[in-house]
Amino acid sequence: MKWIDATDLDYRTLNEKLRQTNEDCTIDGCCGQRFVAAGMSDKTLTINGIPGNALGAYLNNAFITVNANAQDAVGDTMNEGKILIHGNIGDAAGYAMRGGKIYVRGNAGYRAGIHMKAYKEKIPVMIIGGCAGSFLGEYQAGGIIIVLGTGSDGSHIVGNFPCTGMHGGKMFLRGDCRNIKFPAQVTARPATIEDIAEIRDYLSEYCSDFGCDMDEILSTSFTVITPDSKNPYKQMYVAN
Repeated sequence: MKWIDATDLDYRTLNEKLRQTNEDCTIDGCCGQRFVAAGMSDKTLTINGIPGNALGAYLNNAFITVNANAQDAVGDTMNEGKILIHGNIGDAAGYAMRGGKIYVRGNAGYRAGIHMKAYKEKIPVMIIGGCAGSFLGEYQAGGIIIVLGTGSDGSHIVGNFPCTGMHGGKMFLRGDCRNIKFPAQVTARPATIEDIAEIRDYLSEYCSDFGCDMDEILSTSFTVITPDSKNPYKQMYVAN
């Protein structure tokens, strides 16, 4: 295991140090350095501190744990691997991710899961333990987004305009979500036993990672949202 003190390092120097080692790494003193572990493969990285934008961009079969918050664009276009965030994340997490997992213990900012897509056998998964900001799953084309709403009353588990332009994949929101306004091109319905079975392994893994109670999470119903139109953009851009 290699240890890197990032206290006085700019992002270029920090990332060069990461590229120069084949060992698993721990970074201490991280404070806003961008592009940490971008394109990294076959390593395990632990970060103590707050990484800057684009943590784990283009990640390929690597494992990152952040023992704090993270800024915008976590897992941008990631292909494979896993990112655990023990705090909150900023905007546009998982932008265009086509594989791998992003698990967040806290809240997410705007546009989490924007342009998320599946690629061949890869199914990207994002689990947000707290609440998500506006435009969750914007233009989602594949993969699975799960929001647990821990600490909320269930009425504000997501912000405004969730699922705008959604044309693939699935979203699971904990609670009945009756107060949430969804766009016309999606269907929101109570999750069935079969729906929950689809995400049970992911939830079990999440609970193991963060020390959560699986029974407590499943004690509340879920709402599943899927696209139901072959032309999800029509109602947004074409006058009727």
